[in-house]
Amino acid sequence: MPPHAPLVPFVRGLALGICALLAQAGAWAQQGQDAANAGGIYSCVDGSGRTITSDRPIPACFDREQVELTPSGTVRRRIEPRYTARELEQREARQREAEQAAMRAREDRRRERALLIRYPNVATHERERAEAMTQIDAVIGAARKRLSELAEERRKIDGEMEFYKKDPSKAPPSLRRQLDDNDQSVAVQNRFIAEQDAEKRRVNARFDEERTRLVQLWAPERGGTAQRPAP
Repeated sequence: MPPHAPLVPFVRGLALGICALLAQAGAWAQQGQDAANAGGIYSCVDGSGRTITSDRPIPACFDREQVELTPSGTVRRRIEPRYTARELEQREARQREAEQAAMRAREDRRRERALLIRYPNVATHERERAEAMTQIDAVIGAARKRLSELAEERRKIDGEMEFYKKDPSKAPPSLRRQLDDNDQSVAVQNRFIAEQDAEKRRVNARFDEERTRLVQLWAPERGGTAQRPAP
């Protein structure tokens, strides 16, 4: 028999012993984990400001958030309040309002970015206002020119109607139609001019509103650049 043969059983036994110790250690670790996972502690602050703890969910705090703690005191989970059907409906309504407010805020920021891109400075904004006013004034000018033409036509019609001043009903139907057409055309042009005047006021008001907002966005920062809205 070789001289080291007696060592074989010893080594084998030592290895088995180590394996047994490792298995036992794993079992102890699992038991510790199971113990940590069990026996949660529930805690909350009630309506009077008192902190309440219990080994089960706390009925007095069903209307507010509770936390479940591990035996070591760390937060295992947070328990949302329980709501009645009406409370749940109100909560969802508040959430919808908050989402809509956030959407409006995002839209406002988008419009601000678009404004700054379109009007990077005061001169650009005022130039576009002037161009818009010029276009409307051109339309009004054309309408006023047409009114002048209609006034000249009316003088001619009135000159012909002088022959029938004593009895206008004896005027030829064609002449009376010219008179009516002239009155209607004048009314149309006057109404159109009034609409364009209102459009000028509306456009000016829009530019004024934009200018008020842009003054804040144009506020100089370091380097003299315009203040950009948050994304």
